[in-house]
This record gives sequence, C-alpha cells and structure tokens, in this order.
Amino acid sequence: MYTASIDIGTNSVLLLIAKQTELGLQVHEEVQRLPRLGAMVDSNGVLARQSIDRVLEVLTEYAEIIQTYGDGVLKKTRVTATSAVRDAANKNEFLSLVKEIVGFEIQILSGEEEAKYTYLGAISQTKVESNSILVVDIGGGSTELAMGDSSEWLCGISVNMGCVRFNERYLFHNPPYQQEIGECRRSIETLLESTKLRFPSNTQVVAVSGTATSLAAIDQQLFPYQLSRINNYRLNTDKLAKIIEVFSLNAYEQLIELHPEVMQGRADVFLAGLLILEGVLRYASVEEFIVSSGGIRHGILLS
Repeated sequence: MYTASIDIGTNSVLLLIAKQTELGLQVHEEVQRLPRLGAMVDSNGVLARQSIDRVLEVLTEYAEIIQTYGDGVLKKTRVTATSAVRDAANKNEFLSLVKEIVGFEIQILSGEEEAKYTYLGAISQTKVESNSILVVDIGGGSTELAMGDSSEWLCGISVNMGCVRFNERYLFHNPPYQQEIGECRRSIETLLESTKLRFPSNTQVVAVSGTATSLAAIDQQLFPYQLSRINNYRLNTDKLAKIIEVFSLNAYEQLIELHPEVMQGRADVFLAGLLILEGVLRYASVEEFIVSSGGIRHGILLS
C-alpha cells in the first residue's frame, strides 16, 4: 500500500509517495515545487495572498497526482507545515482555505517536531553509522538541528534562521555586498552560540534540504539531477568555501544560467543557505558532512 506526505515549507512544497517495506521506506515518486509561501513573512508577519494562491495551485496539482494511487491514499495523506505558517498571524485563514479548496488537513509542526521528523527522514535515506549524528535542515524560515545516533533521535531544536528569512534580512543586493555577507555570518554565529549546544568531537553531520542537495548536484555537475548520487555524497568545508566564493560574486541571473536545474526558484536564497551551513559546521568544529535527500516528508511516514 502506498502512502503519501506533503511538506509545506517557507520556500518549497514537497510531495513524497512511498511504500513501507521490510527494508524501510521505499521511495516511489517525489515532486518539488518552489512557490515561496513565506516570502516577506519575516518582515510582515503574514502570508501574502499571492503566495497562498501559489501554494493552493501546487496542492491541487499534488492532490491530482495522489488520486492516481487511489482514494485511500489521498484520504490518508499526511500534510505538514513549518516555519512560515507557524510564524504567520493569518495561519488559520491559510489552513481554512487549504481545507475548503483542496481538502487537506494541515498539521503545523512545532520546532521540536520538525527536528524529530527531519532526523528520522534524513537517516532513513543515508548509511550513517555513528553514536553522534547531527542532522542539519536548512529551511526557508528556520534551521533544525537534530541529534541522535544510528538508531534513534535524541533531541533537537529549531533556530530562526533560514535561507529565505536571512536573504530578505541581510542580502539586499544582487550580488550581495561583502558587508552584507559579513553581517549575515555574524548573525548566524550569534544565534548558534545562543543555543548553548555542544557536540562530541566524533560527530557526523548529515545535511538535508534544497541547500544541501543542490550543493551536492553542483559539486558533481549532476545534470540531469540523479537522486541515487545525492544520498551519502560527502563534501568538506574547503569545497563549501570555494562554492560560497563563486555564488557571492555572481548575480542571480548568471547562477540560473550556470545551473538552471537547481537554481530556478532558488538562486536568490541559495547563498544564505550556504552561509548557514558554513556557520553550523564551524560551530560544531566539523570539516566534512554527508548529504541526504530525506526530510520531514519521509520522517512523518515513519512515525
């Protein structure tokens, strides 16, 4: 029996259709759209009607896809929302519109729930054997830091720094000025220090989300995109620094021209995501990380 889940994020809306097997979660179909529901939520505190309409269009499309797997799958679809909806003053209006127009009941995740499901999803799609794992999920509005080992999630927090939020807050020019990048880096460092988290020296970092998977695709020149070569791909801080340098010097239009498959709908916020990843690795004193395509949509089906 197939199961389906939809993850409504600040920048992306992700659909997963999978099967539970003895070997774990078997991914059958994944679809990604980038309607940017959380545009300007950081400054305005509300979801814009144009953004809501874009998401309603995506959810209608997803409902039609899920319907092809049967009414039972559609009725049991798990739909979650994260930072943008959590923070918005008009969240109830959004939930009502989705229920009325598409029929989905949305579960708004707390920061801790978001970290937990991210962890379970990330580990399900990777081969990591360690007694200290840090999963880093750089979303549009927040970044989840989840700790555990190879068998279970132990704890996690949500930090209010995301690629959309920090792009809107700090990186005003195209390409950004070095002063803006410096301010963004300092804010990331301050927020991470305020968490008071400490990590063992042998901690293995697993990075998920569009920032991490796009980074893995770019580093491998992986076009067309191949999921099988994203999971378990290893990158280090030296490569990350070089890619940050390139992306900090080029305008968004140039980045889309260079990497159209992964930069369309992401070019303006990608650098902010890379800076957050850089900051987390520096804070955790880790020089290498593994990429996973897993996330909330996988974790929610495993819980």
